[in-house]
Amino acid sequence: MCGIVGYIGPKEKKKILLDGLQELEYRGYDSAGIAIIEGERLNNFKAIGKLSNLREKTKEYHSEGFGVSIGHTRWATHGKPTELNAHPHLGKYSYVVHNGIIENYQELKKELLSEGVNFLSQTDTETIVHLFEKYNNVISDPFKAFEKTIERLEGAYATLLITEAAPDTIFFAKNGSPMLIGFDEEEVYFASSDTPIIGKATEVYYLEDGEYGYVKEGKVHLFNANGEKLFTKQPLKADKTSAQKEGYRFFMEKEIYEQSYVMIETMMGRVLDENIILDELDKDFLDGINAIKICACGTSYHSALTAAYLFERLAKIRCDVEIASEFRYKEPLLGQDTLFITISQSGETADTLEALKMAKRAGLKSLSICNVDNSSIVRESDAAILTRAGIEKGVASTKAFATQTMVLWMLALYVGQEKATIAPEVLKTEIDAMRHTPKALTVTDELHAKLHRLSKRYLHGHGFFFIGRDIFFPLALEGALKLKEISYLHAEGYPAGEMKHGPIALADAELFTIALMPKTMHYEKIKSNVEELSARDATICAISPEPFDLADDFIQTQYCTHPMIEFFEMMVVTQLLALEISIRLGNDVDMPRNLAKSVTVE
Repeated sequence: MCGIVGYIGPKEKKKILLDGLQELEYRGYDSAGIAIIEGERLNNFKAIGKLSNLREKTKEYHSEGFGVSIGHTRWATHGKPTELNAHPHLGKYSYVVHNGIIENYQELKKELLSEGVNFLSQTDTETIVHLFEKYNNVISDPFKAFEKTIERLEGAYATLLITEAAPDTIFFAKNGSPMLIGFDEEEVYFASSDTPIIGKATEVYYLEDGEYGYVKEGKVHLFNANGEKLFTKQPLKADKTSAQKEGYRFFMEKEIYEQSYVMIETMMGRVLDENIILDELDKDFLDGINAIKICACGTSYHSALTAAYLFERLAKIRCDVEIASEFRYKEPLLGQDTLFITISQSGETADTLEALKMAKRAGLKSLSICNVDNSSIVRESDAAILTRAGIEKGVASTKAFATQTMVLWMLALYVGQEKATIAPEVLKTEIDAMRHTPKALTVTDELHAKLHRLSKRYLHGHGFFFIGRDIFFPLALEGALKLKEISYLHAEGYPAGEMKHGPIALADAELFTIALMPKTMHYEKIKSNVEELSARDATICAISPEPFDLADDFIQTQYCTHPMIEFFEMMVVTQLLALEISIRLGNDVDMPRNLAKSVTVE
């Protein structure tokens, strides 16, 4: 996810910005930039790729005396990683940086274009600076113009704006995306997290949603919907590694908790009230497409298996799923009416990339679902849809799986919508369910505490079976994969109806069964399957909104109105259970043995 830094004061600003951005590298980025106003002089520098490229560009530049400054590391969401798309974005006399997604940017951009405004980038962010200057040109009051701008924005944003119309001021606003203000005597800092200001500021204030304001002459003026407000600073902690984890024990734990917020970013600008918009796909992209083949590895393969149910059920289009490492060597039959979809968190997965090249040679149209723009798989594909998950430091994937599955769900609806194979009332029901998904991904204190207590009962035995039906079968596979990746305990995912065809022979008191029992899908069927295991003395941990008498342990879920909402809520439960078991076993959750984050070899 993108990173923001800002500084107003007398010190050398280039160094503060670049050092601050370096502390935000852990969030992931593909380009970076800074803008500084000293007196009447406005300077800006941008570079794609690593921060070292920006350092090289600015090596001859030094700032002197009092000034205002902003910097940004960008993770592409709208438009490719280019210098034009990098932040800060320029108007006629102002610069802006922004994290998040402006959901109504298309509407705002259309309005501004009709008024003769020229856009240089493909980003949603550029609308902010042009909207600000539009209002300021009329009222000649930068703060009121900034207020009017913020009122027009819909979506998530943390933004800083500097302007030659007020060269001694930084304007700021926060809604949905994190941002804080750091203090050290008369100097004021801004950042997306603590790490850039540790060692510089001594106190901090964490902005709340809906707060905005400006800094001038070392004083912060803070506002919300009720007008100007007082605020209380707090001491700034000094451990940078801990600050990156934001109080969580492991990055994986932080990433599980982030999923609710990240999912909002994945959907923004794509999930509208009555339809799905995918700007990444041309209007004729699906012309001539009568089937879908998805190719992926590991966790991405599990999201693909989930999608196969959705494409056939919702879009009424045939969907086959292949493991990339097998697909490469099976001499597959490929028809040119098939859309070839590859899924990869990193975009560098070797087997998936080679499978994509095979499909391209066969003349298939290709689409990638990926978290990293400008990666090898994205460059090789005809089109790409980014998951917008931000960097994932934990090797065992969590939010990547969640966002991949959401993008595939959106894509299934989009295909049905474009091919008129989905009924309007079904589309509306699915979109309504999508909008409720972030809430289902929220981790409550009660849930996490319960899973922590339960985890001590699952540290022995001869293995785990995760079982489910329909879309909950791929979720069972993913739950088992998470557990074995970080706990090193044997775990398998199985379709619940297949247990009696052999695996039930393993059932005894030392076999732990994690049963995914959604109320909205085949509840009575899976209940019968679990009863068969219980009769053989297997230890049952049931995850369901419906109490189950035969469960040795029961984790009650809250949502039972739509299968996908249940899917995502149960996904969080399986992730947290694996996390807590692994922690109790004393393992390094973020760096499990023998594994790498990006598998770039066969």
